[in-house]
Amino acid sequence: MAIHYFCRHCGVKIGSLHRMSVHADHLGIHKLTDEERHDMVTYENTGDIHIKSICEDCQEALERNPDLHEHDYLIH
Repeated sequence: MAIHYFCRHCGVKIGSLHRMSVHADHLGIHKLTDEERHDMVTYENTGDIHIKSICEDCQEALERNPDLHEHDYLIH
């Protein structure tokens, strides 16, 4: 099983964790609401987990241009 992180705004792969066993408490998934979990976490048939987060470039762009929050996808 692997956990893959992707930017929810631009789609870039942020990174992966390759461990055989990771508890949700260690990832912080348990702190998400049901709606957030549904939007941000995908469980694949292979056992991999895909988590939508935010990359540094998109975070910086959003901090510089707060009006970008209106868009689902950012290009940088």
